[in-house]
Amino acid sequence: MTYCVGLKLNRGLVLMSDTRTNAGVDNISVFRKMFLWEAEGERSVTLMTAGNLATTQAVVSLLNERAKPAEERGAPSILEAPSMFQVARLVGETLREVISQQSGRDGPQADSPFSATLILGGQVRGGEPRLFMIYPEGNFIEASRDTPFFQIGETKYGKPILVRAYDPDMSFEDAVKLLMLSFDSTIKANLSVGLPLDLHIYEADGFRHGLLRRIERDDAYFETISSGWGEALREAFRQMPPYSLD
Repeated sequence: MTYCVGLKLNRGLVLMSDTRTNAGVDNISVFRKMFLWEAEGERSVTLMTAGNLATTQAVVSLLNERAKPAEERGAPSILEAPSMFQVARLVGETLREVISQQSGRDGPQADSPFSATLILGGQVRGGEPRLFMIYPEGNFIEASRDTPFFQIGETKYGKPILVRAYDPDMSFEDAVKLLMLSFDSTIKANLSVGLPLDLHIYEADGFRHGLLRRIERDDAYFETISSGWGEALREAFRQMPPYSLD
């Protein structure tokens, strides 16, 4: 299992993913689930993956192959697609292609053991920053004012804080704090999600990768957030009016 979140803010995008992959409690590994492509001054693209590891690695490998110069490849490239919508179409088609090949059927099924779900975010010059969630069938939806963030993987534990505290005008600093609280809630509730975490902050109209950071297991700020949030919740609980049994 995994956990990835993409937030769309008025000032850009904030994306965070965990790195834990497990096949049982005694077989836990660390794999990167955030991947980036850039044509500086023209576009920045970030992809986060959840699902079958062989599937997601094959998708990323194909996208990398197809990002090579035209004479070295035979398929469209996400570094040449004219908009983020077209990038999302290419990524969705690649995911569908991989699942179809691995499943050995004519087309992918949503419940396939080779299933994967992706979050795609970025900006191509001439358009605004955009955020998409791509399904195993290759179709996708886009974040909007009504649905300003996407989660994939183990989503239920970290969603309440996002719903309550998200603000499209929030600063990047507050957005990172919000995501850390969401991840902390998920990590405490599910052993299949864990640190290190990967973070990418993309500032609108930057057309290059923004701040990239790995949050390690001994990160002082994450530890402060984790312990402080637990105490804050306990204090809020204590301040709630008592229930009467009369």
